[in-house]
Amino acid sequence: MLKAVEEEEEPRIRYFKNMFNSNEERVVSETEEQEERGPTSKALKRMKQGKVLVIDKLTALASTVGRDYTAPHYKYHDDPYLIPSSNIGKRTFALSKESGRKAAQWIRQEHSKLFQHRHADPPIEAFYPRPVYDENSEVTEDTLKKVIGDVSVSDAITVYQLLEKKGEVLSESTKQSFLELLCYYNGDDALPEDLIEERWFRQGTRARERQRKTWKDNGVAETVFRSIEPSTSAAYCALLQGMTRHYQVDRAWQLFEEMNHKGVPLTTEAYNSLIRVTSYLREGVEQRWRLIEELLVAMAKQGLQPNVGTLNSALETVSTMGLQRQAKTYALRTLAEFRKLGVEPSLASYYFLLNTFCKERGPTSSILVDIMSHINGRSFTIQDPKDTFFFVTAMDLCRNHLHDKDLAWSVDALLHTGNNYDLIGDSYKESIYYRNLFALLCSTEPFEVFMEFYNKMVPNIYIPEPGIMEEVLRAVDLNGAMDQFPRLWSDMVIFDHTDRENLITDILAGMVRNQPPSEDLTAKFAKVAWDIWTKLEAQDQERYRQLRCTGPILGDVMILCLRAGDFPKASMVLRKLDKEQHKVLGVPKLAALQLFLETCIANKDVTNAIWCMQYCTDAGFPEAGQLAQLLKDGVELTDSQVTELANIVGSEVMLEKETASIAAL
Repeated sequence: MLKAVEEEEEPRIRYFKNMFNSNEERVVSETEEQEERGPTSKALKRMKQGKVLVIDKLTALASTVGRDYTAPHYKYHDDPYLIPSSNIGKRTFALSKESGRKAAQWIRQEHSKLFQHRHADPPIEAFYPRPVYDENSEVTEDTLKKVIGDVSVSDAITVYQLLEKKGEVLSESTKQSFLELLCYYNGDDALPEDLIEERWFRQGTRARERQRKTWKDNGVAETVFRSIEPSTSAAYCALLQGMTRHYQVDRAWQLFEEMNHKGVPLTTEAYNSLIRVTSYLREGVEQRWRLIEELLVAMAKQGLQPNVGTLNSALETVSTMGLQRQAKTYALRTLAEFRKLGVEPSLASYYFLLNTFCKERGPTSSILVDIMSHINGRSFTIQDPKDTFFFVTAMDLCRNHLHDKDLAWSVDALLHTGNNYDLIGDSYKESIYYRNLFALLCSTEPFEVFMEFYNKMVPNIYIPEPGIMEEVLRAVDLNGAMDQFPRLWSDMVIFDHTDRENLITDILAGMVRNQPPSEDLTAKFAKVAWDIWTKLEAQDQERYRQLRCTGPILGDVMILCLRAGDFPKASMVLRKLDKEQHKVLGVPKLAALQLFLETCIANKDVTNAIWCMQYCTDAGFPEAGQLAQLLKDGVELTDSQVTELANIVGSEVMLEKETASIAAL
């Protein structure tokens, strides 16, 4: 999982560098010149060569082994008592560990004078405090280049402003690099790349945020753009891409028209960014498609070769056209044209096709079957940020759109081909993916096959959410696999699901309906029931989320205790039902009270039997008279006990029962 996030970050940087042309080559060449002039150039070269060699060896070794499903992720302590076993526990553990790292970094930064020892050769910059730039700092253009290369946006802005105050003249290449950095990050600092866990758990939340304008109008980026004289095509394209990336689409279009008027050529990436926001520039479906065609024609006239980014931008816009039939036609036409040009789709391309053809309220489409037949067995590398949406969307369609378990297995096999698991995305997408897969397999596969998969994946790869656990419990009940109930209860305790009323109700009802043939399993059922009772009694009354005490739950606990021959515990449950009727929601099933009464008759315990009859009458059971007759027929009562029983259920009821018995004779 950690590896997946680390692998995802490199493409993100690569995407940033490809988006703004030539910045990588410029920074690399300048860095190499500095290294050649520096005293540690040989050491740096040795370090780079050694790093490449180590990575190659580790990659080769990793390819020889598969995932160990019996072991937790290596970021957790290798101790069964310390390994988190719930979703919230995993998240808390990982982010707490990262919080400690951030605290250490803060201490290092705040007390930087204590961390100036430099024994490593070549020096490891990540171990040293970051320099703090203020009005008294001596900065040069090389300083600005360094902070740009470190992707430190706030420091780059500060250094740039200091250089402006000093009247330093910056080279056009440095200004261009600075402009690209500002446009990509909109003047804000990016989340540090070493905070892997925070990125892993935050990306899903950010992806669900509504797309809206976040561009900082008249900010530092636009100031730097105006300072580049004369304005170059690279500067125009960087600003245009920054505006479209942060949804300042109106001004981006004005800038595009200004470039056309001045004859400034655009890059392929600039055209791609405009195509991606076409749905914000035009209202109707036909108008949007016409604008896409115009932009593609303009690219052709300029002699630009479209790439996979162009394809994905067009397909993304088409996927927002709703249920229109033209959208499907446009999508297929676009895909066919780009294949003629030799542009191979990425996973994002297929993701947009799925969004176009498989609408929630639209007709059923089997396009995923065609896509899988084309890409089965292939290993992909990330080419678009939306590549990480394919697998989670495909599995959602397998479950909710097609309900096809064979296709789901095919998608899962593709995910585990090569390094494709790197494209699962983040924690949120991974959880949704397995949620859909488990729900589909639970309802379609033979129970034994599903439980084999469950045992393989849970808990180290996936921890079922309460909704999935509810479906598993129902499948166990439906298939009569009663031996699984104790194990699933243990999982519920570990996964912190024991405060879910629906799960407690389901597991108790399932154990009541499936009466085990063996005494050992009956005793295990009773232990589970008593664990639930203990939790009900011990829960904090001031806790916000409490497990409600209901009559059906207590009734099922009574039945399971009585089946195991534990009459005293069943009596405790009935006492709670009787004494705390104002706190208990609802009443137990009649079967629970009847079993209690039958046990009293078998034990000749008249006192508890009459007490049970009193509760039946108070709870309003119309069958109280029948139970009273059952008691009278089952055990010899004294005159006082008969009178007490008649006072509880009514003498007329007892008389009716006696008359009915005589008539039957």
